[in-house]
Amino acid sequence: MSPGPRLFSILRQGATLIASVHTALDDSQMERFREDLVDRIGRDRARGVVIDVAALDVIDSFATRTLRQITEMARLRGARTVVVGIQPDVAFVIVRLGMDTGSLVTALDLEEGLEYLAARAVPSAGAAR
Repeated sequence: MSPGPRLFSILRQGATLIASVHTALDDSQMERFREDLVDRIGRDRARGVVIDVAALDVIDSFATRTLRQITEMARLRGARTVVVGIQPDVAFVIVRLGMDTGSLVTALDLEEGLEYLAARAVPSAGAAR
């Protein structure tokens, strides 16, 4: 039996994880995404996380809440998070329906998300001054 299509991927770039959601996720898949990503933050000792949702044309209240949870869990594990690629129609619906985005940090695209994290990077104790 061949594996199904990849629903999401988590790649490491230095001290940053780039998590891309490739297709709409149901609630259990969204929970799996959260668990896998939070696990990788610790395993890879990530200091930053970019969650790319550009492929999504719908983000429901459960997904919004899960993104907030990931952001808070990442913060508790020592990593900053930025969500990138929110489509205009998705942003419109999130605002119109009054979904609570809490402290979600967003950026237009991956490039801006990485710039955001780089500008807020904390130098390691052994870094040259």
